[in-house]
Formats: sequence, structure tokens, C-alpha cells
Amino acid sequence: MFDATRRELFTAERGVGAWLNGVPIRVSGTTMMLDSMLCTGFAYDVHEKADEVVELFGRFLTRARAVRRLGSAALDLCYVAAGRFDGFWEQGLHPWDLSAASLLVEEAKGRLTRFDGSLFDTDCGQIVASNALIHDDMLAVIASRH
Repeated sequence: MFDATRRELFTAERGVGAWLNGVPIRVSGTTMMLDSMLCTGFAYDVHEKADEVVELFGRFLTRARAVRRLGSAALDLCYVAAGRFDGFWEQGLHPWDLSAASLLVEEAKGRLTRFDGSLFDTDCGQIVASNALIHDDMLAVIASRH
């Protein structure tokens, strides 16, 4: 992944590691959700499910230090891998949003699942990505909306 605005190249190789401009990266070491900087995105059909999306955003906002929305799921995942964000969640995604950047998170020792905690795959359309330390707390917030 290349962020032209910051001249940052994120790369990963399965089983070898993840790098930012050639320097190894790791997810953050934040252990508590209350201290976490989270990020999310809204799918293009957000207007059709605005209440659901805003409700979940609000649940995270009350349990984390801050929640941001930048606009690129792939770049958001790169920022989780680099430790800039502690966690990320989004639904309504496509494989091209997730494929390369999810590998970065894995190789930076992060954790990836679906919203229900089951095994992540790039075709599932949703993701919870984290530093692994706050992952279960993130899943609990998502589960609490039902």
C-alpha cells in the first residue's frame, strides 16, 4: 500500500513481517479499550443503515479514548499495523479493500476477525482488526448492539 500524500510505502510478506518504508512495524501495545485510538469507515450505502452505523459508532466512542474516520479502509488497516491506531472495524467492504492491508496487520502481530469473532477472510465484507490486546473488548462492543 502506498500513501502518496505522506510518501509512505507499507509492505508485508506472509510469514516474514511488515514494514513501513523498509522499517519493521508492529501493532500498538495498548491494553485497555479506554486508552485506545480506534478508527472506522462507513460503506457507500451508509444512508440506508445510518441508525445502525451511528449507534455502533457511539458505542465505541463511549468506550475508547477517541474514534476517527479517515476514509480508506486499506490505509486505516495500515495504520493499525503501524501502531497508529489500536483497532479498526467496518462492514460493507470488498476484497480489494482488505486483501493487502489485512496481511499487513497479520504480519505486524495484530488480530483479524469478523464481527462475530469468527475467522476473517477477505470475501466476508466485514472486519475487526486490532493490536490483539483489545480485540475481545471490541467484539463485546459489537455484540452488545443486538
